[in-house]
Amino acid sequence: MTSDEQTTRDQAAATTATGERADLLEALAKQRHFLRFTTRDLTDEQAGLRPTAGELCLGGLIKHVTSVERGWVGFILNGPSAMGDFTAMTEADWAQRADEFRMLPGETLAGVLADYAEEARRTDDLVATLPDLDAAWPLPKAPWFEGDAQWSARRALMHIIAETAQHAGHADIIRETLDGAKSMG
Repeated sequence: MTSDEQTTRDQAAATTATGERADLLEALAKQRHFLRFTTRDLTDEQAGLRPTAGELCLGGLIKHVTSVERGWVGFILNGPSAMGDFTAMTEADWAQRADEFRMLPGETLAGVLADYAEEARRTDDLVATLPDLDAAWPLPKAPWFEGDAQWSARRALMHIIAETAQHAGHADIIRETLDGAKSMG
């Protein structure tokens, strides 16, 4: 599925929902489009390049956003156990997590984008069918979360949107550094 076809599918999902759900899906579809658009016309090798001072590459950003979306959808459905205890992670766990941010041998941009599209479909279906956006769970244990906070499904979905938007901005900088192409402007 091309980026344009995926954007059309995302927009269709947003138009079948109504009210707040349509707003959430529309905002998410827009940010997903910007993220995917940064990879247009790139090779697998280019998607794995790290042209800035940081560790980020375009393929890795998409892998990370896919993982984030998967984790938060799991949280919405099953609570904090779906995400694990970040305070108990080992060095090996952190190394595996770091692999989310890079293209590994054998990975392709098409494969990374297909995984993202599949996760997007899962999220969109959840937004359309979840009985209650106010349903809440305690946050998983992590040094970056307050100890006793709870997030509703709505808050988790807003976090997915924010995370996607943040990384779409990172992706735009990386793409412009690679070859001068921009998402906007």
